[in-house]
Order: sequence, then C-alpha cells, then structure tokens
Amino acid sequence: MRHKWLAMAVLGVVLAFGTVSWGEVTVTKVAHAGWKNCHRIANGKIDAIVTADVGPRVIRFGFVGGPNEFHQFPDQVGRTRSAAGGDEWRIYGGHRLWHAPEAMPRSYAPDNRPIEVRHEGAIVRCIQPVEQSTGIQKEIVLTMDPTEARMRVTHRLTNRGLWPVRLAPWALSVMETGGCAILPLPTTAPQGKLLPNARVILWSYSDMADPRFTWSAKYVLFRQDSEATSPGKVGIMATDGWGAYANRGHLFVKTFTFDPEGEYPDMGSSLEVYSASDFLELETVAPLTMLGPGETVEHVEVWHLFDGVRFKPDPRTVDSVVLPLVKPLLSPTR
Repeated sequence: MRHKWLAMAVLGVVLAFGTVSWGEVTVTKVAHAGWKNCHRIANGKIDAIVTADVGPRVIRFGFVGGPNEFHQFPDQVGRTRSAAGGDEWRIYGGHRLWHAPEAMPRSYAPDNRPIEVRHEGAIVRCIQPVEQSTGIQKEIVLTMDPTEARMRVTHRLTNRGLWPVRLAPWALSVMETGGCAILPLPTTAPQGKLLPNARVILWSYSDMADPRFTWSAKYVLFRQDSEATSPGKVGIMATDGWGAYANRGHLFVKTFTFDPEGEYPDMGSSLEVYSASDFLELETVAPLTMLGPGETVEHVEVWHLFDGVRFKPDPRTVDSVVLPLVKPLLSPTR
C-alpha cells in the first residue's frame, strides 16, 4: 500500500509540472480554448483534451497536429460559473454526457463548475460533482489505445439520491460543420421478410423531405448544412452497434453494444443525429434502467478515427468506402 501511495504521489507531482508517459500514451496538463486546467491524453497518432474547469467534457478529439473533429462554440469556450458563465446550461461543444429521456430542466442541469480529473496510469477519469437538481453524478473515463487511432470512452451515471431514478446514459458528440452523419439501418429479414426489421424515429421538427437527408434501404445519411434555416433530428434502432461522421477526409466512427432485450428511450432509439446550422450531434443512447440509490450504470463507446477517406454522401460510397473500415471494428476483440 505504501508503494502504491508513493507512486500516486509522484504521479500527482509530475502532472502538476509536466508530462507523464505510460508506454506510448502521454498525459499532459495544458491550457485550451481559454480554460487553464485541461488534460491532454495522446498516443502519437490521436489526442483528446478534457477540461477540469467545467464538465465532464471531452473538448477536443483528433489526429495529433490536426483539426478538432468536434465543434467548439467561440462565444462559450473558456467560460465557467465564476467567469461570466452564469448558472445556465451551456453547450460549449465537444463531447458530453446526459441522462435520457430529455426533459427540461432535468437534462439541462448546468455543468459549468470545476470537476475532478484523476489519472490512473494511462486512464483519465473525469468526475462531476453531484447534480444538485437531480442527485445524479456523471463520470467520463478515457482509455486510449497505445498505438492505434482508437479510444474507449466509458460513461457512468451514479444515483447519489435517496430514491430510484429511471434513466438511460446518453452520449452526445458535437461534430464540426460540413460533414455527413451515417446511420446504418438493420438489414435482417425476420420470417422471410414478413415482419418489420427497422425503426426510424422522427421529432416534431423532423422533415423527411429535408434535402439534408438521404434515405436508402441500408442507411440514413444526414448532411450538416451551415445554411440550414431549421434544425432536424432522426433516430434509429442501430442493431449493428455503430454510427459515423465523415468530414474533411476523416471518418469518425463510434462503436457500441446494442442490447436486443433493452428498452430504449425515444421510442426505441439507440443512435440519434441532431443538426442545426452551426453543428451536428452524433448521439448514442443506452437502454433505460431503474437506478437505485448508490447504483451506477455504464455506457461504453469506442471512438475510431480514419484519415484519407474519400467520402461522398451517397449509399454506394458507404458500401464501398465506409463499410470496409467499419466491419473489422465490430469484432468482439476490438
């Protein structure tokens, strides 16, 4: 125990002044986008930045030296509750954790106060104080692959209240403008094509005639358009356990586990896309659970990033370019 304590103490000292290396993975304390207390985790190919000043938020993810795959809102980054942030919820940008189903004010509990960031070897844990309005505590854990452009993102919700709460972990990535989201529809044919095999969920402001959509037998494509005058949203029951966003020659892929026995919120949606004129959100949702006092529920995404992807927003390109990259990721060993 003494040696373990000494190792953690040394780690804390090094992090206060510089960089810690764990094999190919490095963890560095940095400033980013106006926030002074940020932590960068990198492996030589990709890096991610979380801020301890608000959150939990993964405010950056991308290739080392390359652009941020996530959108940041210039008028909001760097703000905290004590720095003209106020008590209202702010989108900031990057990647965040909510609990579904969406409701006002529950989903919009402010996350603009400092959080605890712990380093456990090459693992970075971002722990939010308990939400005063809900009794729920949020945590995001980053585990970066030592050599590949891949990172495991574990989302945890813990009920610190006095009574059970029915909820589902909901992971939302605010993607940079100009790309196209890819949602794979199920292709199974139950009982010889006699029964339905897919579920597409629409919101009151969804318009199937919206030119940003491309509908096909195997995919729903949703382009982000900076000239759009209204938002749009679509959800699907993504039984294959992946969704993607193609932008600027890069392909960002989320893989996750789909539970065929689970009850999903939003009429059975496990993968959702929301888009407005200045961003697009690629969202995964876990099954609903009755979370008792002191209990924790987890939802895991694995992020994969590819370069040199020649993507056009049509289903044939998904078949020929995207699917060969995605299929190997769906192996249980990945």
